[in-house]
Amino acid sequence: MPNAQDVVRAAAIADYGVLAEAPAADAGGADLRGLTELAAAVAGVPNAVINIIDERQQHQIAAVGFEASVCSREDSMCSRVFEGPDQTIVADARADARFAQNPFVTGEIADVRFYASSPLRTPGGLPIGSLCVFDDEVRELDEHGARSLGLLAEQVVDVLELRRLTRELRRSNEQLAQFAGQVSHDLRNPLAALTGYLELAADSPELAGAPDATKALSRAESAAERMAALVEDLLDFARIGGSARRRPVALGDVVRAAIADLDAQIDAAGATVDVGELPVVQGDATLLGALAQNLLANAVKFASADGARPRVEVRAERLSGGWRLTVDDDGPGVPAEERERVFGLMQRGDRAEVEAGVEGLGIGLSTCRRIAQAHGGRIGIDDSALGGASVWVLLPAGD
Repeated sequence: MPNAQDVVRAAAIADYGVLAEAPAADAGGADLRGLTELAAAVAGVPNAVINIIDERQQHQIAAVGFEASVCSREDSMCSRVFEGPDQTIVADARADARFAQNPFVTGEIADVRFYASSPLRTPGGLPIGSLCVFDDEVRELDEHGARSLGLLAEQVVDVLELRRLTRELRRSNEQLAQFAGQVSHDLRNPLAALTGYLELAADSPELAGAPDATKALSRAESAAERMAALVEDLLDFARIGGSARRRPVALGDVVRAAIADLDAQIDAAGATVDVGELPVVQGDATLLGALAQNLLANAVKFASADGARPRVEVRAERLSGGWRLTVDDDGPGVPAEERERVFGLMQRGDRAEVEAGVEGLGIGLSTCRRIAQAHGGRIGIDDSALGGASVWVLLPAGD
């Protein structure tokens, strides 16, 4: 039965996807093979391999000098040492008690003499395998070669981490596409009914002498038209598999449209929304509109609960290669320990929401994270200078 360390290691290995999918099939596979070639070159040997070791087997996911394969953990040389804190360098494995009877040394599988390996450790410090070089001749590895082998092992983990992040982004985009398709489908029928009722009301003779009501209906019709366009765009987004269409988008226009759609909610809360100068970014106008509307709606909902007039501020700061958009409120904020949880689907923060009986399923911030990721960006929450929460989004520049 696997021990606790093996269970945790198996989960980490599964996240990298190197056993379920052939690494050579993606860009990471070419990078891994390139690192094995470098490792063999710096050690001056013909053979190098990247091993991933689970509770039962050693998986050679990239190799130079021989064909990569799988062997049992019992037969593996690296399984004897990869969980240790240091490199292992052995000039002649026949003279080392750890390896002398190993089938890779005795000739049963191979005739390894020189052996050196550096452990592969995840960013959290968990050992998952090794970068190994070996030869069938006795030899030494100098200090420069040993240091280079260690650095290459770190780069192997960097490639695996990039592979993991890429897979997570792909999965996130697929989920966003499914979510968009379902939401847009669910909205079409009630939206069509709403538009029909508004048209009937606007044509009613009773409103001929009521200019305020006519104006309100006109604004409602405009909002319904914008929502219909949003639904259609979401359907298009779902059809193309969740890929954000990249075009220059004026964030100022996007935010002003979102404020117009939230006009009734903002008035009901008595909130003021102060929008600074906003840039042009690269992105999907429809998705960024949904992002802005969600963030503003949340900010207004959770703004000042002490009876004062709620305040919301929207700002942008230029960063290297992009922009940092922030939406600040003066509400109760989000405790640091909850800031990751509230981005989960169907999650709601404490922010006095449950006590106040606020309705909603908590899908807003989950959607915002998916939209940010679809743009290659990130989203998070900090403390606001206004006293509440500051939700920030990193977006690529439009230039």
